[in-house]
Amino acid sequence: MNKRRTERISSEVKKELSKILRDDLNDPRLSTEAMVTITDVEVTNDLSYADCYVSVLGDATNKEDVLEALEQAKGYIKILIGERMRLRSMPEFRFKIDNSIEHGAYMDKLIAETIAKDKKANEERENQ
Repeated sequence: MNKRRTERISSEVKKELSKILRDDLNDPRLSTEAMVTITDVEVTNDLSYADCYVSVLGDATNKEDVLEALEQAKGYIKILIGERMRLRSMPEFRFKIDNSIEHGAYMDKLIAETIAKDKKANEERENQ
């Protein structure tokens, strides 16, 4: 299948999945304690699978709870997206945790600490 078409479908699935998470799913595991974001969706060329990368801000138990809730709601999500998008076959959703946002925040923290140490070392050098 055309790569541009699969990219467009991936983008549309990501948009619809985000709307569904925000508006249609009422599972408390998705809304109470953890902030859940769909970071990326990759649809296979034959449209049989859609790998959905989910970012969860919270602890490890929140991540497990969110994945469990999404796995349980997989069929309902597939029905809703099928109604909103006119495709011959809907892909099977596979949800995966995406730690890139947490990793980026950790890297920002390390950079800020290094800059602070550098400033302190420069000030001490100038005072001597």
